[in-house]
Amino acid sequence: MKIVIVTGSSRGIGASTALECAKRGMGVVVTYNENPAKAEDVVKAITEIGGAAVALKLDVGNFSSFPDFREAVSTQLSAVWGRKTFNFLVNNAGYGLYAPISTVTEEQFDGLFSVHLKGPFFLTQTLLPLMEDGGHIVNVTSATSRVATAGVAPYASFKGGLEVLTRYMAKEFGARQIRANSIAPGAIRTELGGGLSNEFEAMLAAQTALGRVGESEEIGGVISSLLSEENRWINAQNIEVAGGYII
Repeated sequence: MKIVIVTGSSRGIGASTALECAKRGMGVVVTYNENPAKAEDVVKAITEIGGAAVALKLDVGNFSSFPDFREAVSTQLSAVWGRKTFNFLVNNAGYGLYAPISTVTEEQFDGLFSVHLKGPFFLTQTLLPLMEDGGHIVNVTSATSRVATAGVAPYASFKGGLEVLTRYMAKEFGARQIRANSIAPGAIRTELGGGLSNEFEAMLAAQTALGRVGESEEIGGVISSLLSEENRWINAQNIEVAGGYII
């Protein structure tokens, strides 16, 4: 059995990714920051379809906690799956902020940087000793790094940086046959940034070729598919999953 760690998987795209991976027979480490009950709901949903999952607390913006998280992962790998390593890491955890450049504070800037770029960098570094050769890293980026949308400059900038980091991960980890790719969602109906108002959703749908916003399971399905063996030759790519957003 392959084991995947999905950060920020108590809700939204992360929860959908965890469930889709379980449907493909993977064991799942679900992580949460503030809501353990929602994480346990995801674990329950996975066990109800015959899968195996555990929930662990992880604050991607708190780098000093990463060694303890690695130890917790190691403990659960041994206790639940009888092994010392995992196969896949999905760096998904994040949050949104809508603010024009002229109003963004240093605190807001640093918070987004920590979670969306610095966190995935050092979490991946911390977990590498536990990742099996031949593994796969998927970083969740954003279509906003391709299309400039007023009000999301820091978020989009760090997602763009994560896209670049993905290629460097593929380059540097290739000797271990570890692949790295990124998935760039377009407008998705999730709780990120407080969710979408009806007016904003209608505007985004009008800018999308398929005429609607996406659902979280449509992203989770692509991520789980990318982890599969049939896609083993896809590497160092940023794959936009956006229904044709502003084309």
